Amino acid sequence: MTAASGAPGSAGRAGLAGQTVVVIGAGAGIGREPARQVRADGGRLVLVGRNPERLQQAAQELRPRSTAAFDATDSDRLRRFFEELPGPVDHVMVTAGSPSYRPLPEMDLDAARGEFGQRLALTLGVALHSRDKVRAGGTLVFMGGTGGRRPGAGLSVVSALTAALPALTANLALELAPVRVNLIAAGFVDTPLSAALLGDQLEARREELRATLPIRRVVVPADVAALAVHLMCNEALTGGTYDIDGGQQLLSH
Repeated sequence: MTAASGAPGSAGRAGLAGQTVVVIGAGAGIGREPARQVRADGGRLVLVGRNPERLQQAAQELRPRSTAAFDATDSDRLRRFFEELPGPVDHVMVTAGSPSYRPLPEMDLDAARGEFGQRLALTLGVALHSRDKVRAGGTLVFMGGTGGRRPGAGLSVVSALTAALPALTANLALELAPVRVNLIAAGFVDTPLSAALLGDQLEARREELRATLPIRRVVVPADVAALAVHLMCNEALTGGTYDIDGGQQLLSH
């Protein structure tokens, strides 16, 4: 199920005081901003990131309860992390992972298998290993995307994940209840990853989006973070996929 999302209300902005939120992928980009908003709301943080230096920078800014530097796609390490995590916690948000864009003639099958399998395994691994740590009514919030909903060259792996993650989210919401499970499906978000993927085409893409999106601006990490906080606070939401793309899917191209 796909649902449109509005801006979170004032209740959502005050709802995390005293709660513990684990952010996996907190070192930079989309992951850092939800951690900032949780901290601003009075929540406690556990930060996980692959890059120790970026994670340390985030810790200096956000003063988390604890940090853990490891690659979340390492299933054994992910399991140990949750086993050793003092519980209970209230919410887990996962922003780790990046999209893969390769036209079929350039695709390495083993690499594609790994990219697809790792993303699904990460989602399942967090669900499996956190289930005894997250309190009833707490949430798992995963990140997906909208870019693969329309077919195109180089989108084979992305499209398959775009279709798979909402179905997986809905099933996990039933299996993990009363823990809630939701998926954020983002369009273009102005992050360092976007800059790395687009290179010298970045500013042209920004200008195109400012001119064509119904919101007349580019979606930024703070927008995604506000939605994540709302999903954590609104206890009526589970099993859904929530688009945040500034209306990009409403356009004809």
